[in-house]
Formats: sequence, structure tokens, C-alpha cells
Amino acid sequence: MPAPPHLTQSLRNRTKHFRSSSRSLLLAILVGITVGFGAIIFQFLGHLVIRFSLVQYAGYAPPEATGEGSPFSHPELTLHPWMIVVVMVCGALVAGWMVYQFAPEAAGPGTDAAIDSFHNQHGKIAARVPFVKTIASAIALGTGTSGGREGPICQIGAGIGSLVAQRLHLSPRDRRILLAAGMGAGVGAIFRAPLAGAVFAAEILYSDAELEADVIVPAATSSIVAYSIYTQSLPADIRFQPLLGIKVEHGISSPLELIPYLLLACAVIPLGIAFVRMFYGSRWAFEKLPVRPHFRPAIGAFLAGLVGVGFYYLAGQQISALAVLGSGSGTLQEAVHHSMRLGPSLLIAIALVKVVTTSLSIGSGSPGGVFGPSTVIGGCFSAGVGLYLHDWMPTLAPHPEAFAIVGMAGFFAGVSNAPISTIIMVRALTGDFGLLLPTMLVTTITFGFGRRSRLYRKQVPTRMDSPAHRGDFIVDVLDGVQVRETYRPIASYSLIHESMSLDEIVHRLADNDQHYFPVVDDNQTMVGIFTDDDVRSYLFHDAIWKLANASDVMTSNVVSITPEDDLNVALGHFTALNLEELPVVKDHQSRQLLGMLRRRETIDTYNRRVREHKEATRE
Repeated sequence: MPAPPHLTQSLRNRTKHFRSSSRSLLLAILVGITVGFGAIIFQFLGHLVIRFSLVQYAGYAPPEATGEGSPFSHPELTLHPWMIVVVMVCGALVAGWMVYQFAPEAAGPGTDAAIDSFHNQHGKIAARVPFVKTIASAIALGTGTSGGREGPICQIGAGIGSLVAQRLHLSPRDRRILLAAGMGAGVGAIFRAPLAGAVFAAEILYSDAELEADVIVPAATSSIVAYSIYTQSLPADIRFQPLLGIKVEHGISSPLELIPYLLLACAVIPLGIAFVRMFYGSRWAFEKLPVRPHFRPAIGAFLAGLVGVGFYYLAGQQISALAVLGSGSGTLQEAVHHSMRLGPSLLIAIALVKVVTTSLSIGSGSPGGVFGPSTVIGGCFSAGVGLYLHDWMPTLAPHPEAFAIVGMAGFFAGVSNAPISTIIMVRALTGDFGLLLPTMLVTTITFGFGRRSRLYRKQVPTRMDSPAHRGDFIVDVLDGVQVRETYRPIASYSLIHESMSLDEIVHRLADNDQHYFPVVDDNQTMVGIFTDDDVRSYLFHDAIWKLANASDVMTSNVVSITPEDDLNVALGHFTALNLEELPVVKDHQSRQLLGMLRRRETIDTYNRRVREHKEATRE
């Protein structure tokens, strides 16, 4: 006994959904594998450049966090501080030339460019971008640029996801999903935080508290795969260790201990605003320089190097002061574990100078991220504030190092508008889950008060504001409105028989204001359609008017709809094919013509439904 039609259709829909989900999962795995190996290459190139630039010529091996896992051991070194500036300038020259010569969109942080591609470029990123970004960022960061790996790996991962989608000729929606999955995979691998990578990819796209729900599962899948591959390249003893060293364990024993964290939030907010303004002020200033953009990163590196080395001497030649250059992860780890060794004055000074060097480095167009510098700025500044609060109220602030952890999350959440992923990320970097309550408190406050001063300018507030979702809300309004309610019956149209000569057609057009002309056979079945524009191309060839007929003018590949279809389907055809009218047939098998649906009338129906919805919400 055959299944009922509605049950058969339901089974077909479920099968289609299953196949679509399976395909998305397989594609996310493919992106995760590719990004995982890409992260290994990117990380190795960065360490390689450090070994044969800063170490080789400046005698400087930047202190790194325990979990970095450098594959190179460094001999006894003699530091030559001013050679750091020379190395930085040379590296920025090479990186700047590569970026602006081959892929100008790879300049700067990279995360903003990936966000822009998601919202405004239909998920498309040029195939050359991930390759140029990998090499240029490794050179810039490896030679001492004050930047991080989050921006480059975001754009590298997004580029890989987009490349996979374009090679497989996927739809714009699938391209955007794989682009975001690549972002999540890159962040999840390089920071060894797969959950944070998945949430980051969904959250960083919007400036309000909103997630791109469609990308969470693919991003989680690709992030897990990339993380699993990337960690296999690390030494076994640090493979599953938090990036900032051994697990940190802090907590609070009384709600009163939240008071110092409130004070911390009040201190972090203006610092975040100042950082964003200085970063974009520096970017504006470099864009105004009357030099080729290829040379701007070198100028920025020279100025940042002067500031960094000058600060090193002012700080009494303490090696920790050089955290204002490079990633600064080693000094950040020291702030998290042993902030008292550095002292509050040096920690706060490192944070403030890091704001300047990062603005000069990345603001000049050098390829590098801002998450790494933001954690150093927020962590060191908050560790210094924590030491002062510990001296002032030792009972309520017993662990000053805890302020470094909470502060780095609060600072970045305030400037990035990504509080949830930031909380998860910082937890993964430190392994400390005892400070979840104060971290949530501080990030909520900094997110709420810092939203107007955002670091990623390509974010849009909500899905409704995204060009990528512009059609979604029209579909919701038209849901349930069938074509039968709007189309015009065929009696009001002039039909053309397939055997009608071109001469007759031309004379009929002269007395008719119709634009679309359905072509039918003897049984009134539609066999094709043409427009008056199709006929105009024959007007100056009257010699063939008697020879050609409607079959020669029409197109037989007709897109049609049925009365049972809703206007969502019709509007999709109008938009995708740029049509003004669609034939309405009894069913797609018989192709018996019933009438025509106009685009203008569909839009009128949409506007009427919007007005009705507004009036209903007012009541």
C-alpha cells in the first residue's frame, strides 16, 4: 500500500535534511583538517623567523608562554637592543611588500576582513589570501611586530573555508558557513581552545549580544578536528597543558570579594576605549602618509621599535619590559603566576606602552592580530591594579594574580563585543575555572559600557542588519501566503501559439503593452516564453519575419510556480533570476498555464503584510 502523499513529502524533506547535515559535517571536517595543518605551518614559520632574525642578529629570544612549544633551542645570547629595531624594520619591509603586492586585503588584523567577507562578500575570499597571510604574518610577528596570532589565523582559516566552498561551487550560505567554520578552526587550534573557537566564530560577527546559530555546529566540528591535528605537532609534555603554563586555581570565598572586581571593571573600560581610539587614530594617520602603502608597515615598525627599546632602557633594562614588542606572552604568563615579581608600576607601564606599540605596528598595515596584544594589555594592567587593591584591601583581594586573568577577559570583551567566547578562551588559556563568577561580572560590565568603541568595525549589530541575511526577514513576512491569492488569470493575457510567425508577433506587440508572452501548443500547454525585448532584436531583419516563428524566439527553459507555492518561492525566483513575471501552472508535470504572477504585486503583498504586522503589534 503506498504511503499518503503528505507522509511521502515529509520523508523526502527529512532525507534531504539528513543529507544536507551529513554534507555540512563532512565539509566542516575537511576544513578542520586543512586549517589544522595550516596552523602548524603558520606556527612553525613564526618560530623559524624568530630563530633566524631576532635570535640570530639581535641576540633576543622573546620570552614565550610555557605552552608555546618552540621547536628551536637557543644558545647563550648577548642582547643587542637596537638591533631589534633593525630586524623589525626589515621584517616589516618584506611583509608589507608581500601583502600590498599580492593581497592588500591581508593587511592589518585580518579578523575584520573575514567578518566583512561574511556579511558583504557572499563568503568569498580570494584564494591567494590565506597563503600570503600565512607567510607575511609569520615574518612580521617573528621579527618583533607587536601583534598576535588570532587575526592572521582567523583570516587564514576563513580563507581556507571559503576556498573549499568555492572549489565545490557551493551556495553563498554554505560559503559563509564554511568561512566561519574556518575561523573557529583556526582560533580553536592555535589557542588550544576548540569550544572557544566555535563560539568565537558565531559571536564575533555581531556587535550586539547575538550569535550566528547556523555556524556553531560546523565551527565546533572543524575546531575539534583542527585542534586534534595541531596538538599532535607539540611536545608531549605540553600537548594538553594550558597555553599560559600549569593550571591556575583561584576562587572567591565571599560575595564581598566582588567589590574589587567592580573597581577593576571601572578601570579597564577607559583603557579599552583609549586603545580603540589610538588604534584607529594611528591607522588614519598612516593612511594619510604620502608614501606607497608597501612602506607604511616598515615606518610603523621603526616607530614601535624605538618606543619599545626606549621603554626597555627606562625600565632599567628588564627583559620583561620588551613584552611591549612581539607577542608578550612570556611576560603575560609571569603576570598571571607571579605578578609580585614585576611590581604594579612596571605591569601598568607595560600595558600602556603596549597600547602604543600595537597601534603603531598593526595600525600601519602590518599583518597581525589584536587578541594577543589585548590579553597582554588587559592582563598586565589588571595585574598591576590587583597589586594595588591587594595592598589597599588585602582581605577582599587576597590573590592579585587573579585580577590578571579576570582583567584580560574583561578588556578584550569590551573592545571586541565577544564576551562569551572571551570568557571561554581565557578559561582555556589559564585552566582556571574558579574565577568564572568575577569574570562574568567584569566582562558583562565592560561589554555593556564599551560597545560603542569597538575594535572590529565590520561587525553589524544583529542578523537583521547583515546583508547576508537581508532576504531572511522578507521570507518570514510572506510565509503562508500562497501564489493563488496574488496571480493574474490567463484570461487577461495575450497568448502566443508556437506556430505563430514572427511577422504576426511583431504586429501583435505593436498593439499590446504586455511584456511577457507565454507560448502554448494546441492543448494550451505552455511550451515556452519570450519578452518584447527578445523580439526587438529581430526588428531590423524583416526578411526573416515570414520564416521565423514563436519557437525560434522563445526560451523553453521556463521557471514556473504553482498556485500552492507560497510567495517565498516566487520571491526567491524573482531575486535570483532578476525576473518581473513568472508563469503559474497547474502542476509542473502537465504545465497547464493558469496565469502570471508579477513581481510588483508580490512586493505589494509584502508591504501590506508588513503594515498589518505593525498595526497588530500596536494593539
